[in-house]
Amino acid sequence: MSTAADSATHRRAEPVPAAPAPSRARLQTVLLAVGIALAAVNLRPVVTSLGPLLDDVRADLGMSAGVAGLLTAVPSLCFALFGLAAPALARRIGPIAVVAAGMGAITLGVLARSYAGGTAVFLLLTAVALAGVAVSNVLLPVVVKRWFPHRVGPMIGLYSMALSVGTSLAAAATVPLTAEMGGSWRAGLGIWSLLAAAALVLWAVVALLRRDRSGGGRPAQGEGRTAAEPSGPIVRSRTAWALAVFLGLQATSAYATMGWLPKIYQDAGVSDGASGVLLAVVMAVSVPASFVLPSLAARRGDQQLFVVVLGICGIAGYTGLAFAAGTASWLWACLVGLSMCAFPLALTMIGLRARTPGGVARLSAFSQCVGYLISIPGPIAVGAVYQATGSWYLPLGLLAALLVPQMVFGALAGRPRHIEDELPRVPATA
Repeated sequence: MSTAADSATHRRAEPVPAAPAPSRARLQTVLLAVGIALAAVNLRPVVTSLGPLLDDVRADLGMSAGVAGLLTAVPSLCFALFGLAAPALARRIGPIAVVAAGMGAITLGVLARSYAGGTAVFLLLTAVALAGVAVSNVLLPVVVKRWFPHRVGPMIGLYSMALSVGTSLAAAATVPLTAEMGGSWRAGLGIWSLLAAAALVLWAVVALLRRDRSGGGRPAQGEGRTAAEPSGPIVRSRTAWALAVFLGLQATSAYATMGWLPKIYQDAGVSDGASGVLLAVVMAVSVPASFVLPSLAARRGDQQLFVVVLGICGIAGYTGLAFAAGTASWLWACLVGLSMCAFPLALTMIGLRARTPGGVARLSAFSQCVGYLISIPGPIAVGAVYQATGSWYLPLGLLAALLVPQMVFGALAGRPRHIEDELPRVPATA
């Protein structure tokens, strides 16, 4: 009789099978990984879809040449200014919710600017979209560090590859899509809001499933908690400064290359169509490399070797463009494309140079904001030197020369250390 009672008690106390919980966790993890990739695809079409249609936009809106030139500096400025707000927003409502809001801002800005009736409104709505890009730029590495702490390299690789795909897709497909939709620049720019809307829906679902809040979410498995958190200003970290300068110099090369490479090839006698293809080659080379490089870099204690190799590729590529752009054109495009993989390498180092998601948030915001500010004068200076000299020798020499300090600061940022060790610490509170 007691046996039956014990058996009944045992049945009542028997735990509910735990299979559904792991299944739901796996589903959320897969959704988040897909969300990271889809968000990354949306981080550059705001900018790269505009370039091919800029003449049509200027003619329709009565935009002056000066304002059109200002548009080349607006992305970096917005990335720097709005990115500063990302860590505070993440602490308040959680990084997933902020990225979801960023996708919403991109969707709204891209769609609404296609209906703009004047230059001022067009610029304002472009800034709205870029604000969404800025906060997502900063917080996607934080999401990777928090929810994929043991797979930082592969996830940054996925993020970087998707970003490269979005960059090249918008640059290559905007004109054909515009032609298919009747030739209106408004349709050609507005169509990219559909891609952003898909990312918004997915991130809204992820946010609802995880219900991430500041201080309310559990730390990712393996993330742990430290006994003390860094409290001093991040400007005291030499690693943070080195990473910021490295990011700024690579962004200088990247934006100058994207803006001027077709012109460089055209001045060397390459046809307009072929010069556009060569720019696409630069972007296409970075797609597989951006996926593989972060995983390789994350396996090493330091990333200095990768910094130097990419810098040497860039120096060789810019030298070839200066003296033989019309010869071995594909080789120079491939070398320059490889050098631009310094960006996914920098993203990887952001995830590796801090121990906690909070540290990654501070490092990401600081290094990207300072870096984008550093990059603003670069493309403008390249154009000014070209206009003053009438040739590409000095501008390309400038870009090659900037790769030397880029390698120096990248090597400093690539050392195996953490910003938490360079900042004052205070005891953790209960």
